[in-house]
Amino acid sequence: MLSVNTNPSALLAVRNVVNTRALMGEVQTRLATGLEVATAEDDSAKFQIAQNMRGDLGGYRASLQSLDRAISSVSVALAAAETISDTLLLMKEKIVAAVDAGLDQASRDALGRDFFTLADQIATAYSNAEFNGTNMIAAGGDSVSAIVSPDGTRSIVVAAEDLSHGGAILNLIIGAPPFGAATFAPGQPTAGNVTAMEQSLDRVNQAVTRLASGLATLERQRTFNTKAMDALETGIGNLVDADMARETARLQALQAREQIGLETLAIANRIPQAILSLF
Repeated sequence: MLSVNTNPSALLAVRNVVNTRALMGEVQTRLATGLEVATAEDDSAKFQIAQNMRGDLGGYRASLQSLDRAISSVSVALAAAETISDTLLLMKEKIVAAVDAGLDQASRDALGRDFFTLADQIATAYSNAEFNGTNMIAAGGDSVSAIVSPDGTRSIVVAAEDLSHGGAILNLIIGAPPFGAATFAPGQPTAGNVTAMEQSLDRVNQAVTRLASGLATLERQRTFNTKAMDALETGIGNLVDADMARETARLQALQAREQIGLETLAIANRIPQAILSLF
């Protein structure tokens, strides 16, 4: 039936054009944002899963910051502890030489000055082994703790090592720094002093080993957390990222569909003109 009031073909063509343009808007948004699921309206289930994964990713970022601070603190402490160990080796050389009973007093005094100068260098090393306010090897030093889980419930702790003069590890019984130009006291050094030096050196080397082990543990954990972050980012991308090649192809197809729809609408709008041929 021909009618000048109602044109069903034109109405259908209009709906097709409107639907096509709506789809084009969705595709253009995906191309602009790079996301297939940008809001919960796009896909509520995927959006929720992605948000939970983003929360874990943020937790891992915080843990990396904590691990970086801990690694830096332990690295500084370890470098200073290795310096102390190397200095103790030099001190042992001086004290062993000074034990020689045939040595004259002037030579023993010279060795003593070298010995105590090295002792001052040790004091400088453990006093300056500080990073961001944390010193792990001074007297009353700070242990270092690093968060390793995205929920903040697990951590790695590297214990402090007191490498100060007179502490439990470096117990040489030589007084408190600074020593200045001090020399050995009369009757010193003795074989007992050499034994104390060797024991202190052994304990310092054990402390160096513990610090190195703690540093290696922190670095391994950081590597694992970095890999976990990469996996999470990939997983989030798989859920919400748009396939740009596919969306580009869809846009081109929709543009052609829109053009066809507009031409169809133009044809449908000419149908009422056929009524004029009846007169």
